[in-house]
Amino acid sequence: MFLFFRSCSGPPHRSQQQHHIFQIHLRTYVDGTINWVRDRGLDHAVEREKNLLPVMNIKDFIKSEPSKSVPVSIITQKKEVLRIPTRPIDLIRKYPSIFEEFLPGGIGIQPHVRLTSKVLELDAEEQLTYQTETCRQQAADRLVRLLMLSRVHKVPVSIIDQLKWDLGLPKDYIQSIVPDFPDYFKVVGHQNFAYGSDDMRALELVCWNNELATSVLENMAAKVKPDTSKGMHITFPMKFSNGFEMDKKFKKWVDEWQTLPYISPYENASHLSPNSDESDKWTAAILHELLHMLVTKKTEKENILCIGEYFGLRSRFKRALLHHPGIFYVSSKAGTYTVVLKEGYKRGSVIEISPLMNIRNKYLHLMNTVKEDCKTTSEHSGTRHQKQEQKEGSDDGPGKQNEAELLNFLDDDDKDEDEDENEDESTRSHCSVRADRRDSVRADRRDSVRADRRDSVRADRRDSVRADRRDNVRADRRDNVRKRNVDFKENAFRNRMILPNRMNSTAERPYRDVKRERSNMNK
Repeated sequence: MFLFFRSCSGPPHRSQQQHHIFQIHLRTYVDGTINWVRDRGLDHAVEREKNLLPVMNIKDFIKSEPSKSVPVSIITQKKEVLRIPTRPIDLIRKYPSIFEEFLPGGIGIQPHVRLTSKVLELDAEEQLTYQTETCRQQAADRLVRLLMLSRVHKVPVSIIDQLKWDLGLPKDYIQSIVPDFPDYFKVVGHQNFAYGSDDMRALELVCWNNELATSVLENMAAKVKPDTSKGMHITFPMKFSNGFEMDKKFKKWVDEWQTLPYISPYENASHLSPNSDESDKWTAAILHELLHMLVTKKTEKENILCIGEYFGLRSRFKRALLHHPGIFYVSSKAGTYTVVLKEGYKRGSVIEISPLMNIRNKYLHLMNTVKEDCKTTSEHSGTRHQKQEQKEGSDDGPGKQNEAELLNFLDDDDKDEDEDENEDESTRSHCSVRADRRDSVRADRRDSVRADRRDSVRADRRDSVRADRRDNVRADRRDNVRKRNVDFKENAFRNRMILPNRMNSTAERPYRDVKRERSNMNK
């Protein structure tokens, strides 16, 4: 359903003259070819954060439990709710600096997961950041802008929940942010707590804010030209990926498209034809403003299409993403499609760093350095004395367990010696085993490659020797044949030259005389 009507809380209508201006500039979409190319920097920015949201969801779920620990089986059951893309146990064991796996009781009890001290400290810093006045004001401003983009100045809570991670909102924004800004917005509708029922609540705008109803591009243009007014030719910043080839038709269309009057995304442009370039530029302005208000400057494509369907612009959003590769980039990394605002990134990193992004970068740093830490620990914790020092520095509590109960790889003779080791040492030993297995696999691969190379060199040498021998035999045979032919020709020539002389030699005369005498006697 298209929702393009104005409410009483919205801005004033546009003048009839401006309506006429926008209607006489109708053009068709570009008919040139658009060859999309990959952007490695933006793909890396998407891929490096692919596990950040699932890890944060598991962290918050564990923290919400009274025991501050959760069985692995419960996390597996809530895999879809926590948005875990892989097996939960694999994701948990991949980041031992975030999660600790332990057994709360004796043998046979399911393993539990709890948070490490490092991630708890980082979580406390994150909660303090959410509670700061600056962060709360910025979150409220982003919500107001989102509501003003809607033609009915109302957005369902279910849609905001899909975008709250990218909007930088706390999980309890309905209780922590909304009540503190009663002149900004309010919650309408009711929530049905029945299982499987939809949330009927919506966040509605209370008062229109003219200061916040100015787009980012309008603020940028005002800094360059202070006398910038509504409907002027504001151009979009374009950043084409390396390797992108633009044909003449597409370049001409882009140049003419940039000269069209800019319509603010906070204005009503329902009078424009859906297939006109003016409508396309207005749609691109809405997408640009929506992505720019996100702290990540990117979001999943499904989120864009979901809010576009509510705005009545789903098909226009799809066309805008397809026709403007210099403004938007769609990455297929991380197992989904992610829409990225190219203007917000430089060399694969977000340009506008907010306090929340600083916290998330710290989470990423803690997640990415865990493998090196585990390897270092496994290399330097082999002696009994070092293990005893690590045990003394750890906290004693109900989490003390036998290393063999969790990892199940020690022999019976080693169990008595390791009964006092805690789960931290178990995790390090587990990392050591994984490191040893990894080193063993790498060594086997290296030996296999070396053996293949050695066999290949030997085969090449053997083939070379055989070829040399074969060539020598052929050459000898050829030389012998040539020698025999030469000798035969020389002997034949010699016989032709010597035979007449031999017939006239003195050695043959007695024989001729005897023959002649015999013939005479016969007569």
